[in-house]
Amino acid sequence: MPTMTFGRAINAGLRRAMDDDPKVVLMGEDIGKLGGVFRITDGLQKDFGAHRVLDTPLAEAGIMGTAVGLAYRGYRPVVEIQFDGFIYPAFDQIVCQVAKLHYRTQGAVKMPITIRVPFGGGIGSPEHHSESPEAYFTHTSGLRVVSVSNPQDAYTMIQQAIASDDPVLYFEPKRRYHVKGEVDEGAPPSSAMGDARVVVEGTDVTLVAYGPLVPTARDAAIAASDDGISIEVIDLRSLAPIDFPTVEASVRRTGRLVITHEAAQSGGLGAEIAASITERCFDYLEHAPVRVTGFDIPYPYSKLEFHHLPDLDRILDGVDRVLRRPNSLSALDADAAVQR
Repeated sequence: MPTMTFGRAINAGLRRAMDDDPKVVLMGEDIGKLGGVFRITDGLQKDFGAHRVLDTPLAEAGIMGTAVGLAYRGYRPVVEIQFDGFIYPAFDQIVCQVAKLHYRTQGAVKMPITIRVPFGGGIGSPEHHSESPEAYFTHTSGLRVVSVSNPQDAYTMIQQAIASDDPVLYFEPKRRYHVKGEVDEGAPPSSAMGDARVVVEGTDVTLVAYGPLVPTARDAAIAASDDGISIEVIDLRSLAPIDFPTVEASVRRTGRLVITHEAAQSGGLGAEIAASITERCFDYLEHAPVRVTGFDIPYPYSKLEFHHLPDLDRILDGVDRVLRRPNSLSALDADAAVQR
């Protein structure tokens, strides 16, 4: 199997989807000759033409409105939002039109639109370029939301998203674009787009992550094993809908749950997972679920972002808390730290 960077795997997946279906068109700012600011669409306009890889004006609402019209006419538009924080001008189109047209028309109109969103921090950029807006869209019925964490999923799931008749927000962790991994371009998908995946098996604590923090969660499992703690790491992959049966089965075995994401804690996806698993697994839990997240602040300046983003130490502290180990932060201390 060839080794690809995360970004190149997305490029290969887009190329494969465009080869397979002439109705797949790409739209976005600077995605044509330049290949996008992260070079994810590099070479695609040259090979497929400017009529299928469209450089658009700097107008996210206009881009999304055009995508809705294309979907009406049977195309499968793939929209690139250049940076996560640029999606807000298109918010009205996404939540009021894209998410509702299929339901409103009782299935007569499909919206097979894929919205690629480079998201998250870790690249030294300020607010509007390092945000985690996924919770806004997981709250919106009618949208599928996924987040990939490795090159193989990046390659496979972009094709699954494009093939879906549902609108899909496809969140790409931009700080992982240069991570390399093996990609089997010929194998059928090993799992459905909506399935979570156990990436490390364990018996003491269930650790749920997605997107940019899956590698960090895996590192935490390795570090904890040196202290005799067995962590089961779950890559959520699908954020809406959530594969609760996989998480539930793990928590029933371990009795403890830690959830980590870069987005702020208040109203974040971790809160929904914690509440739902508590409802489903109350009699199995040895400790209340713990969230390890970004703080409830606007995204900080680049020199401070690594204090804001969950890292190995903060995740391991969350593990210590659910295990009631000495020297871990109390719940009150943790809440105070989040507010600071």
